[in-house]
Amino acid sequence: MFTSVLMIEKALTSADVEFVTTLHGDEQVAFHVLLQPRGDQADRLLRAIDDVALGELDEAVRERETPEGEAAKGVGERALEVSLQALRASGAEAEGRLIEDHPLDALKSLVDEIGADEVIVLTDPHYVEEFFHRDWASRARHKVGVPVLKLFSHSKA
Repeated sequence: MFTSVLMIEKALTSADVEFVTTLHGDEQVAFHVLLQPRGDQADRLLRAIDDVALGELDEAVRERETPEGEAAKGVGERALEVSLQALRASGAEAEGRLIEDHPLDALKSLVDEIGADEVIVLTDPHYVEEFFHRDWASRARHKVGVPVLKLFSHSKA
């Protein structure tokens, strides 16, 4: 069985689930999902710049409404559960956990703990962080010791 660690920031859409579960053809995949809610990642300014870069001006204005701290935790727990259920419904094995601090440390620990074959980072584009190679995938490539695949979410959750 192929073991993938899947890093996400919001609930997986049906298109996302289909995409990640078919990456390896007919090979059975076990997913270990790590979710850090978007409001706990970058500051509002970076998120707003990303929204503007994507042409989503309405989203940029609403960044102050993105849950942070304890409020983000509740949203994240629901998003994680929805994602795990969707992966399992597709026939994949899936377990997961919410991460609040130091996502790359949590990723490295999990990869080592389970002997993961790969890491898949599935997020919305983060142009500022990507430009400076500070996004999860860029930093993980130097830390985890397994292949890191960076994918963009197919649509809004």
